[in-house]
Amino acid sequence: MNILALDTSTEACSAALCVGAASNASGGRVLARYQEAPRGHAELILPMVDALLAEAGLTLKDLDAIAFGRGPGSFTGVRLASSVVQGLAYGSGVGVVPVSTLQAVAYHAFALEDERGAPRATHVLVCNDARMDEVYVGAFARGSGADGAVPVALVAETVQPPDKVVVPSVEGAAMSNGAGAQAPARWIGAGRGFPAYPALSSLRAEQGGPLAAVHEMMLPRAEDLLAIARPEVAAGRVLPATAALPIYVRDQVAKIPGSLSSG
Repeated sequence: MNILALDTSTEACSAALCVGAASNASGGRVLARYQEAPRGHAELILPMVDALLAEAGLTLKDLDAIAFGRGPGSFTGVRLASSVVQGLAYGSGVGVVPVSTLQAVAYHAFALEDERGAPRATHVLVCNDARMDEVYVGAFARGSGADGAVPVALVAETVQPPDKVVVPSVEGAAMSNGAGAQAPARWIGAGRGFPAYPALSSLRAEQGGPLAAVHEMMLPRAEDLLAIARPEVAAGRVLPATAALPIYVRDQVAKIPGSLSSG
């Protein structure tokens, strides 16, 4: 099973390729490219894809699916990913897997906490900078069952002012601590919205908030999109190229001066 993933939704531009995974999504070799740049993703992404395929000795027709960051994120960046994936998928006859960029950040946050051996996080609040004095917000719990590594959305993704962001109530929620016992919910935060907006500091534990830790420098990465997409592909949940569509969350592209927006 060979899967390509790419993301251009933020200042991070990235691509990743899983080569030779088993049909149950296990194993396989992962190759990746990642670069942060304020602009120029259109010039970066296709050379990244070409380099990964060349390194693996594959062509687009050897792929089983193409995953992409469908948003939310930069309007230009999300549209770019969608159009690039549509072009690649149409030309090669390969299906697509849209993945939430906020879910990808949640996946990375869970994985980092586990690597550090910290008390096991059960929930993640993701806040990515949406510009215009707002943040894209998503709340996720650890999954269960065969796709346990894939974060599960608790609420619909939204865009809102930082001072309006709250951690969803999960009263009574408890999750396995890995040894069969149940542990109380432990929330962490992740995303570049936290350093961008001081108002979110009130959610940190040191300010009396519910977030035990905050991974504030995280952006969506194609490697994490790939990890989320793998069980989807293994289960046959692959969509046609026409489904490579962006998710914006926010319809308004730019602020309208007050003198023009009234009435």
